[in-house]
Amino acid sequence: MSSDAVDFDVLVVGGGINGACIARDAAGRGLRVALVERDDLAGHTSSASTKLIHGGLRYLENFEFSLVQKALAEREVLLRAAPHITWPLRFVMPHNDAVRSRWLVRAGLFLYDHLARRDRLPSSEPIDLSRHVAGQALQAGWRHGFEYSDAWVDDARMVVLNAVDAAERGAQVLTRTLCERAERRDGVWHASLRNAQTSRAVTARLLVNATGPWVASFLSDHAGLRSHHRVRLVRGSHIVVPRLFEHDKAYLLQNADRRVVFAIPYEQHYTLIGTTEVAQDDDAAQAHIDAAETTYLCETASRFFRLPVSPADVRWHYSGVRPLLDDEHAALSRNTRDYLLELDSGEAPLLSVFGGKITTCRKLAEEAVDRIADLLEHGAPSWTAEAPLPGGDMPGADFPAFAASLRARHADVDASQILRLAHAYGTRAEHILAGNRQAVLPGVSEAELRYLYDVEWARSAEDILWRRSKLGLHLQADAVAILDDWLARQRARSQ
Repeated sequence: MSSDAVDFDVLVVGGGINGACIARDAAGRGLRVALVERDDLAGHTSSASTKLIHGGLRYLENFEFSLVQKALAEREVLLRAAPHITWPLRFVMPHNDAVRSRWLVRAGLFLYDHLARRDRLPSSEPIDLSRHVAGQALQAGWRHGFEYSDAWVDDARMVVLNAVDAAERGAQVLTRTLCERAERRDGVWHASLRNAQTSRAVTARLLVNATGPWVASFLSDHAGLRSHHRVRLVRGSHIVVPRLFEHDKAYLLQNADRRVVFAIPYEQHYTLIGTTEVAQDDDAAQAHIDAAETTYLCETASRFFRLPVSPADVRWHYSGVRPLLDDEHAALSRNTRDYLLELDSGEAPLLSVFGGKITTCRKLAEEAVDRIADLLEHGAPSWTAEAPLPGGDMPGADFPAFAASLRARHADVDASQILRLAHAYGTRAEHILAGNRQAVLPGVSEAELRYLYDVEWARSAEDILWRRSKLGLHLQADAVAILDDWLARQRARSQ
């Protein structure tokens, strides 16, 4: 079959961070791309992270220097590309000699500071917790510590922005669409796609399997193929509790089991605590925190903070399953966080993505599309290292200056509302503010909801309240019913 008769050059299955980044990169190089996701974008693992762009300080103990170096370099790239949904964050690490010696932590932080170039982030330093602002929230007895830099990311919006950019560069993005079957025939892939309304048959020159926790089962159950690699499914759970401290720094808490738990300022009024590491033995889509995980996180926080944390304090929780490339380490904490691209260059090529983390998503996609472009004899060069994501095209990637100018131009709008829109949409907040400002929910306009529906594929109240935003933490329970009614009217309008 000639390439002109094929629907797509690349069919990407999986609308998490890796699939969305690959679709964006490939579309930007002029390839004909379709991205297929059976649920919502970032519906599973990619919206359930600790929401950090980080090198992985703990990975240095496993001698994963290459991964840490790659992640640290990407940290700077993502801060430039999306200054509205990423920003620098300082971490405080109370020191406990019984867990790690001070010289070992100092050596690790020295490497962390110097393995890759830093343009936007200050270096690490020892601190006296009896004098430091972060010490005030800790229990008495914590005296020594360290402070270092990493960055925050709105993980679900990172996925959506990559998908939006892919679509604006020509990709077809099909959410709530299942790839029921994919088979090689006549030198191309023939795929059967189905959503709630219709079924569709498409062809593609190359298939990308970016299904995350389902990477191996997709091959066996939907493509009739066998994988040469395995993933370990590891559940990571987080809890959100009322704010434990007033300042804007985060904490890295060293536990006696040598794991680390983060405590991070979250949504103005809360603290995010996580994560756990528990083997997930059943369907990754059913991942849910259990009582033991909740207790573990509460007890860890209570060992450090003056304010005790109990399960009754939990306002929200979420769990996701990380598909770690199985490197046969017995301990989950020592399993690699790096990724592997498995290429099957049969009569129709297949690229499967194993592992990965949100920090290295752009680099993973660049490497994947480099290989795809070679196979398809498509010579366009890589481009994403210097390209902003939608809304990130602000002068100097200077978010504070942009937010201040947006407030000045819209002085009639509540300042907290302007800040929320600026963080969520960046420069595209102007489009929403120029639209219908009638409130559908407190602080949520008709224009914003229409943008989420028309541009960002939001189709349910959960999409809007918990993935496109975290408004679910702030709005009353009737918000779901109000959104369900609004969405029903949009569906009727579009039929």
